[in-house]
Amino acid sequence: MIYWEIFLAFFIPGIVGYGGGPATIPLIEYEVVIRYEWMTVEEFAEVLALGNALPGPIATKMAGFIGFEQAGILGAAVGLFATIAPSLILMIVLLRLLYRFKDSPKVKLLSNIVRPTIAVLLGVLAWRFVATSSVESGWIQTGILLVVSYLLLEKWKVHPAFVILGALIYGALFLAPPS
Repeated sequence: MIYWEIFLAFFIPGIVGYGGGPATIPLIEYEVVIRYEWMTVEEFAEVLALGNALPGPIATKMAGFIGFEQAGILGAAVGLFATIAPSLILMIVLLRLLYRFKDSPKVKLLSNIVRPTIAVLLGVLAWRFVATSSVESGWIQTGILLVVSYLLLEKWKVHPAFVILGALIYGALFLAPPS
């Protein structure tokens, strides 16, 4: 029964809390403090402060911690799943809807508008990375990484994860400050 309660305590705020984590915090507080009485207002405030101090979405961190406190690792997993389930369900429904109308002229127009926008945003992001890298590591090191990465990805079709791992190793060996 506790797992079902944990699920409901985080699923309901996720469904009705439009606006993401900060919008769901009062709803989670109601479920955790008033409805199920798992913690006091002061304890909830401490969990909220701890969650704000850590990187990542606040609602999932709180769900994991509170679920763990109530029912161990499985409770944490249930809390986390309940927090992401509303978004997951909505994504599946919207993807089905989009797939159903993929041949629609309006959907094709929308896709044609979105693709270049995403390409420009990714290009700006890449340029910022290159500019920052050239300042931090110099143009020669940045150029080496760019050329080798391009060749690995485009010519030799190496998986991007291995290229990233190689760049991390290169950076650790050749770009790390001397200790």
